[in-house]
Amino acid sequence: MFQNLDVFRTAMALAQHSGKQQALSAQNIANADTPDYRAVELPDFDQTVRDGMTDQRATRASHINGHLHGTLPEAQERRDKVDPNGNTVSVETEMVTAVDAARAHNRALSIYRSNLNILRASLGR
Repeated sequence: MFQNLDVFRTAMALAQHSGKQQALSAQNIANADTPDYRAVELPDFDQTVRDGMTDQRATRASHINGHLHGTLPEAQERRDKVDPNGNTVSVETEMVTAVDAARAHNRALSIYRSNLNILRASLGR
């Protein structure tokens, strides 16, 4: 039963993904008045996990095809309406994205903590 603890890896990946998304939201808000700045965001976590399951997996950096396990996807440019100065940041959208990222991070930590408590209880500690 405890040979494969993917729930811990998934919770950690969700925490890392949401932390990076929140950092990108902060970067976007900081550049809300910068001319020609393009807002960036990460793909949704479920899409990232789904793509990671179907793609080839690399076990070391020298592999030609495949992704290393545990690497976060690259940030993508958000295609929204462009302001007259060329900026695509919407502060309202960034605030919602930041709150969603914070909720996802808290969810990941709760899942990790809960499963750790179950594991400890099953070991009698």
